[in-house]
Amino acid sequence: MSPIVKIGHPALRTHLHNLSTAWIKRPDTKKLVNRMFRLMRQSNGVGLAANQLGLPHRLFVMQCEGNPRYPGKQKILSEVFFNPRIMSKSSRKALDWEGCLSIPGYRGLTPRAESVVLEAILLNGQKIRREYTGFAARIVQHETDHLDGYLYVDRMKNLTMWMHEDEMKD
Repeated sequence: MSPIVKIGHPALRTHLHNLSTAWIKRPDTKKLVNRMFRLMRQSNGVGLAANQLGLPHRLFVMQCEGNPRYPGKQKILSEVFFNPRIMSKSSRKALDWEGCLSIPGYRGLTPRAESVVLEAILLNGQKIRREYTGFAARIVQHETDHLDGYLYVDRMKNLTMWMHEDEMKD
């Protein structure tokens, strides 16, 4: 059984608060991050938030490289973010299909800002402020939403465009 919690679990609707620097520097934090990457890859995900494991930690991981669920999407190197916060979003929106490891088998046409500026702390303790565009911006918004208690279906404008992956046409 997957340790990834599914829609309906209360952890997915919880707004998570920032982690302390001491917590980020704990030796077992790196083990948790490695576990999150492993679970994300095993599930063919491109992002995973800690509360998707039922954990009350404000952190997420992301990576996209040769993922069969997202063929042709831009390559995104492995990144981990503690206390992420979107500082700004572009006014231009992009509409694309989104899925979620906590809502397995389904996709929905979801509007997202084309670019975002993210502020976060990296595993080494460095504070960053970085712009993300395209697919990476979509992942950042999706995972930050998780940490604020939202799911992609909350962002959808038309629920008739929410469907099981088996029913999607190429």
